[in-house]
Amino acid sequence: MVRCPVNLDDIHTLLGIPADYGKNPFLPRFPEAELLVAVGLDIFGRPQELAPETAQAWAEMRQAAHSDSIVIHLVSAFRSVAYQCDLFQRKLASGHDIDTILKTNAAPGFSQHHTGQALDIATPGSEPLTEGFEETAAFCWLVTHARGFGFSMPYPRNNRFGFNYEPWHWAHIASDT
Repeated sequence: MVRCPVNLDDIHTLLGIPADYGKNPFLPRFPEAELLVAVGLDIFGRPQELAPETAQAWAEMRQAAHSDSIVIHLVSAFRSVAYQCDLFQRKLASGHDIDTILKTNAAPGFSQHHTGQALDIATPGSEPLTEGFEETAAFCWLVTHARGFGFSMPYPRNNRFGFNYEPWHWAHIASDT
């Protein structure tokens, strides 16, 4: 794997991301979060971080779900631009083409995960990061309750971003307080 450059344009060139990527007005560049807090381990045992307000909302939502006998776990939270670049390189090395990758992962610099306000959620008994998540009690609970904690599912079917449907991906909208 080639070490990812620092400059976003150079990263995109290295990965073969089309030059017109990001021209969709609904797909903005996202800055990396500057302040993050630890929120525990993901389902793979990796430490995860979120922006402080999102971390608090996640803890409250997870506890509320637990109180309703629903188990939700983190699959992924904050991702740096460099991590996103490495993710793309791993997928390219495993034989995925760039157009397919861009349907499931935002290009480095364009991922909501960079903000520390997005997370991917799983539940026991369901394969992580698959549409099968929508068939779970956890997904039904999130659809009903997540908005009360400030979370929304930004990638429904036929979304304006052009991404595949991701029922596991939820983003927190921080308040202005």
